[in-house]
Amino acid sequence: MTTPARLHKEDFEALSEFRYQLRRFIRFSEEAAQGEGLTPLQYLLMLHIKGFPGREWASIGELAERLQSQHHGVVALVTRCEKAGLVSRTQDDKDKRLVQVHLTTSGEQYLQRLAALHRDELHSLSNVFQVSHISAFNDRD
Repeated sequence: MTTPARLHKEDFEALSEFRYQLRRFIRFSEEAAQGEGLTPLQYLLMLHIKGFPGREWASIGELAERLQSQHHGVVALVTRCEKAGLVSRTQDDKDKRLVQVHLTTSGEQYLQRLAALHRDELHSLSNVFQVSHISAFNDRD
């Protein structure tokens, strides 16, 4: 087992700044979702459906991984979003055990508005989310 490189004051400052700006972005995201009458998790669920690589839907298991949540918690979230008209569930044609979660037209509209706000906010923070200058990542002693 190798000993990690010793961290320097600049490393702590850079890590602190990164976490601070990350938390600011998350807070912005929470407030933006709530401003649309959604919970932050509803926004994230819709984002992960739309942003799933290569297709326009995601399974409960895939969403649980993306949200870093338990399967049963995501089932409950999908149920709430379905009742709110944001998503719909369909059974996979090939594998009947697989449930596909799709955005509805309403969900797509909410997501478009929120994602545009998030893109603009993230763009304004683009210089903040560069951590390559942290000496621990550059193997400096």
